[in-house]
Amino acid sequence: MTASQRREQLLEVSRGLFAEKGFDGTSVEEIAARAGVSKPVVYEHFGGKEGIYAVVVDREVQALTAALTGALAEGGHPKVMVERTALALLGYIEASEDGFRILVRDSPVAQATGTFSSLIGDVATQVEHILAAQFKHNGLDPKVAPLYAQMLVGMVALTGQYWLDARSPKKTDVAAHLVNLAWNGLSGMVKKPTLTKGGPRRAPGARQES
Repeated sequence: MTASQRREQLLEVSRGLFAEKGFDGTSVEEIAARAGVSKPVVYEHFGGKEGIYAVVVDREVQALTAALTGALAEGGHPKVMVERTALALLGYIEASEDGFRILVRDSPVAQATGTFSSLIGDVATQVEHILAAQFKHNGLDPKVAPLYAQMLVGMVALTGQYWLDARSPKKTDVAAHLVNLAWNGLSGMVKKPTLTKGGPRRAPGARQES
């Protein structure tokens, strides 16, 4: 193999191991053994496990970012944009299951190249502007758009994590149900929501605060 081919092989092997075992559960010895090389070859290309993990995470972050921002950049009716964004995330999961498993794992090494939560936060910021315009158009307070953007994007992201293993129903149906809840919920919002009168019920056996 050429140096670039060997590098790609090591990345692909490592990607599978990190998805299967996580960062802490994967060793340089395992990476080398599965690639059919000696440990020094891994160190030569990436300087160690941390280096190869950072490259793997960075590639996945870029791929998912491109998918999500591309769905939002096309513009159009806000409902259609929500549909495209949900489909973009589910499509990424479908095409890159190992990559998504790596992104949703918590690892201190990923902090240098971005995490799934930070990526979702970036997408929420973009959605925030869309919602603010719609809120203003419908006579709602645009100042709460950032909160609703986090809710909306978080709902899509968590549903994606569930669907990663469930894989049922099919992708388009999942997206349709997501948009059904999100859009119909948004379309029926009131200007000043309040909790149900009477306050929260105490749990059985809970002590009354003085």
